[in-house]
Amino acid sequence: MAETYDIIIIGGGPAGLTAALYCGRARMKTLLLEKATAGGQAATTDLIENYPGFPDGIGGYELTEKMKQQALRFGAEIQEIKEVSGLEVKDNLRLVKVDDIDIKAKTVIIATGAESKTLDIPGVAEFRGKGVSQCATCDGAFYRDKVVAVIGGGNSAVEEALFLTKFASKVYIVHRRDQLRADKILQERLQANKKIEIVWNSHLKKILGNGKVEEIVVENKNTHDRTGHKVDGVFFYIGSVPNTGFCEGLVELDEREFIITDESMQTNIPGVFASGDCRANLLKQVAVAVGEGAQAAVGAEKYIEENA
Repeated sequence: MAETYDIIIIGGGPAGLTAALYCGRARMKTLLLEKATAGGQAATTDLIENYPGFPDGIGGYELTEKMKQQALRFGAEIQEIKEVSGLEVKDNLRLVKVDDIDIKAKTVIIATGAESKTLDIPGVAEFRGKGVSQCATCDGAFYRDKVVAVIGGGNSAVEEALFLTKFASKVYIVHRRDQLRADKILQERLQANKKIEIVWNSHLKKILGNGKVEEIVVENKNTHDRTGHKVDGVFFYIGSVPNTGFCEGLVELDEREFIITDESMQTNIPGVFASGDCRANLLKQVAVAVGEGAQAAVGAEKYIEENA
């Protein structure tokens, strides 16, 4: 008979890694499954300045690698490159489907995070990987002395635009409003950076090129005038889509497909919890994900104690 875990954590970002740490310390038999490498989107962030305890900031990869090593130290098992395709409840067990195999657990924490949105416009699909990106940290170095555009106006857009100025000769920020949504301290840094130019009140309408990105066309939402800008790369930071498709039809989702939970992070399915960016919460930040991962772990531990 295949072994049964106390808990399976789906997703290895800050929420999942924190849950694994707490479950390991509680001496629960813990398995964390991550479809790529542990760390999630946080691991691709160049510098995280708003996580407590690091007054000078810390690189995203460095922070999440420390989280991973801490979870391993307390006995959590981590399997990377393992993508979950489904989730089922049967005979008071939760069955997590991976590679056509059902892995059994008494409880499950869904911490699958979210992925950056793009736009359904001409050129996005065609030039993905050929100038269209969602990760400045991953791809920024390819644009040394070149011109790039960042689409968005929140914290992620401004942070990544600032990062891209380390390489690019010029960075456009295309934003649909007349003011940014990013934190004031980030806006101050942006305004002080002469490499950055903001294209206000504008929507990206198409991406042009011959085999690679060469130009973007933006439309002013007030005048409807269209303008072309020569660029070599386009980076999208316009919000996120939760990675919850595999559990659709089982756990309750909101209108944007984020998972709905109670205060203990438990979903509508007893013994199934959620935390981090895939959950319907107000703020998508590492500090929030860590707190929710801890809450979900404690909730799962209590569930097992009460249902043993």
